[in-house]
Amino acid sequence: MDHDQVRDVDPDVADALESEVDRQRETLQMIASENHASQAVIDAQGSALTNKYAEGYPGSRYYGGCEHADEVEQLAIDRATELFGAEHVNVQPHSGTQANQAVYFAMLEPGDKILSLDLTHGGHLSHGHPANFVGQLYDVAQYEVDAETGYVDYEGLAEQAEAFDPDIIVSGYSAYPREIEWERIQETADSVDALHLADIAHITGLVAAGVHESPVGVADFVTGSTHKTIRSGRGGIVMCDEEYADDVDSAVFPGGQGGPLMHNIAGKAVGFKEALEPAFEDYAEQTVANAKALGESLSEHGFSLVSGGTDNHLVLVDLRESHPNTSGGDAEEALEAAGIVLNGNTVPGETRSAFDPSGIRAGTPALTTRGFDEDDCRTVGDLIARVVDAPDDDSVIADVREEVTDLCAANPLYDE
Repeated sequence: MDHDQVRDVDPDVADALESEVDRQRETLQMIASENHASQAVIDAQGSALTNKYAEGYPGSRYYGGCEHADEVEQLAIDRATELFGAEHVNVQPHSGTQANQAVYFAMLEPGDKILSLDLTHGGHLSHGHPANFVGQLYDVAQYEVDAETGYVDYEGLAEQAEAFDPDIIVSGYSAYPREIEWERIQETADSVDALHLADIAHITGLVAAGVHESPVGVADFVTGSTHKTIRSGRGGIVMCDEEYADDVDSAVFPGGQGGPLMHNIAGKAVGFKEALEPAFEDYAEQTVANAKALGESLSEHGFSLVSGGTDNHLVLVDLRESHPNTSGGDAEEALEAAGIVLNGNTVPGETRSAFDPSGIRAGTPALTTRGFDEDDCRTVGDLIARVVDAPDDDSVIADVREEVTDLCAANPLYDE
């Protein structure tokens, strides 16, 4: 990647940018919410559209000179509509959290009730954590996965909904390795006259490729991130039936945001075009196959996987049984020293602090983008096990770091 013009103006930032590219090239990015965007997406996000204010929507802006911004945003909308089959799409949210915010603002009043999955069981801050605006503005109750099986307890969810009487039920999760039964949750929502928001932030690409069941056409609202498994411009998206379109659009702008980030929307448009190509389905299928292979490898090394495996792009490991003296934070730190970047994560029935949890979460979207296959991911599982088995052994970490370097060299990223 060329940062020469940045270097002419600001060598310090140029050094940091080049170091970040080197870090991504030379380490394995396994944070489940991360991916490697194509050079085309990166170029679109760094385009002259960063200069353009375009408050409003295509064909109805509050500024002049928006004809090209209109074209780009409409391309993003049309491509997302084709990918997901949604009646209405808004591509302006700056993030998945702001996409969720738009739905809440459109449909709820402060104090209304939200029923969502607990953060420590795989939910997300924007689903109702007290530190987030959602927990501060709304009355939130949270359901859990079954601590024994690791699966969503759908019967318990239905019973809790009956008792709590929510205005909206949130499904879709940030650390849940299994397929989600959208229709079952919709049935529960219908039974208590609640709306249903399905947040597909992590699995947007898997849904777009048809390798995970879609909630579009099932849930009332579908939100997501556009930079995770779908590898497009960084930001969020809201999809809904036409009857909610005006309320959602007004909640995004002017309700929650001002000018849209048109350069990011350009990145979304390019990424969505890439996702419409047949090769993207192959990528999504390989991402899931790689996660299964990674999970199998870790299981063979004695690690306990939440729910016993995975149906999607991530594995969630509970270290309490296999490595009771090693926290997720300890494992994260040792693995990063060895060139494997993932995150410590809470697990169902968490007994430690969320700041130093009992598990680790590992994803395969970025590895798959680099060209990794199942055999590569089994090897990565072996490397993870070696480090977590001996997190304080510098020689083990050094040996694994050399093997990581070889894997990265065999699967190059952003070649100059």
